[in-house]
Amino acid sequence: MAMVTRAVAENPVVIFSKSSCCMCHTIKSLINSFGSNPVVYELDEHPDGQQLEMELKALGCKPSVPAVFIGQNLLGGSNEIMSLHLQGKLAKLLKS
Repeated sequence: MAMVTRAVAENPVVIFSKSSCCMCHTIKSLINSFGSNPVVYELDEHPDGQQLEMELKALGCKPSVPAVFIGQNLLGGSNEIMSLHLQGKLAKLLKS
């Protein structure tokens, strides 16, 4: 879990994604719409993508993408992010 932990520690908003995943695209667009500039790791294009995906699964991300971290906290995947957005909590988390 060292690679994921390092990536999350170095950046306030991190999204682990796959370039071919439509839900990943939706979540990235949603977070960008709030003016956030997340660091995005495209697992299918990253040289260590398989290792990153194994680490995400070990953290409980099922499916492994999208996986969104804000302030070093794993918020979850598309269901959790959309839930936070509908509750009006996502924008507050991104601003803090």
